[in-house]
Amino acid sequence: MVSVYRWRLAPDGYATRRQLRALDLRPGGQDVAAQLERPRRRRGPLVAYLYRIDLAKPVRPMTPARWAALAKANRARRICPQCRTDAGYVIPASLGTCVPCASPSTSPRSA
Repeated sequence: MVSVYRWRLAPDGYATRRQLRALDLRPGGQDVAAQLERPRRRRGPLVAYLYRIDLAKPVRPMTPARWAALAKANRARRICPQCRTDAGYVIPASLGTCVPCASPSTSPRSA
């Protein structure tokens, strides 16, 4: 059974994934040690899982191959699937295409 604490009342020695990352740590395969619950009106509580800091492991260093894969993935997020050009920014998921392709009537490309 996992211990449950109210929001902001967790004891020292526990941290969320994001807090671990800020300390250059990762859970390292350990199970969830506790959880925080923040009550909400008319909905279920917000839940945050906590991990023990003393069992956390250091973040693995980035290798040249991982840097290259990350750069390739970020480059792919900038390519418009419709016009196949580099938009110069990450394509918004809400549009699915670059801004000129999403609204062609105001596009300088159509002129």
